[in-house]
Amino acid sequence: MHYFVYILLSKKDKKLYVGCSHNVSERIIEHNSGKVRATKNRRPLIVIYTEEFEDKGKAFNRERYLKSLWSARFKKKILEEYKQSSAE
Repeated sequence: MHYFVYILLSKKDKKLYVGCSHNVSERIIEHNSGKVRATKNRRPLIVIYTEEFEDKGKAFNRERYLKSLWSARFKKKILEEYKQSSAE
């Protein structure tokens, strides 16, 4: 089974959310329907980045890293790339 780490952008507050799931499309539906407490008041959310892993442990380690302060520069780059691609 494959696992995915994803980054969501809140259209409401323009902030990012990092998550991990084996079914990203189903998880996004849960986020946007208000079933996830962490993002319930930040809807609507859109996926701006995903990474795929074959190992669950590696996926959750990557999620943990992306939620840390160490990844701020990386997330800023992802957000800028998304803004550039959506403006075109």
